[in-house]
Amino acid sequence: MTIGPVQMLVLGFDHPDFQGGILAELERLREDDRVRVIDFLAVQKAVGGEVSVLKASQVDTAERAEFGAVVGALVGIATGRTAEEGAAVGAESTPLEEDLLDEEAWDALADIPEGTAAALVLLEHRWAIPLHDAVARAGGIRLASEFVSPLDLVDVGLVAAQEAEAIVAMSEDTI
Repeated sequence: MTIGPVQMLVLGFDHPDFQGGILAELERLREDDRVRVIDFLAVQKAVGGEVSVLKASQVDTAERAEFGAVVGALVGIATGRTAEEGAAVGAESTPLEEDLLDEEAWDALADIPEGTAAALVLLEHRWAIPLHDAVARAGGIRLASEFVSPLDLVDVGLVAAQEAEAIVAMSEDTI
C-alpha cells in the first residue's frame, strides 16, 4: 500500500459552532482523492463539564491495521513508548484512540476548558503520492518541509500586506 505524507492537525475552537461543515469538507476531499482521514477525534466540553466525543476515519479495516502499526509507532515515540510498543498498540486499535486518550499520555478532557472544543486530525495527503513518486524516480529526497506564513509571502511580493494580515487574522479566529 502506498501511503502519502501524513500530517497531524491539532485544532482548537474557543466558541464551537459545529454544523457538519468540517466533516463534509473532509469527505469532499476524500471523494476527490486529495486527502484521507486516517483518524479524527473531536472533544467538546460544554459549560458545566459535559463532554461530547466524535471519532471518525476514512480507512477500511485492512488499511486500519497497516496504518495503525505505522501511526502507533509514531505516536508511541511521542508518548515515550518504544516504536515497537507503539506499533503493537496501533495494530490492535485505532491509531489515535489508544495512545492519545490514554490518561498517562494526554489527559485531553482535563486540558480542554469548558465551552471549548479540540480536534485531532491525522490526514494522509493522497494528492502528493504521484509527486513523491516522480521525485523518487528522479533520485530526489525531501530535505525539509514547512508551511509558509502568508506574512512571509509579503516579503517576496506574492501577497499584499493587507491580504496577508486578513488571512492571518482569519486563521487565528478559526484555527
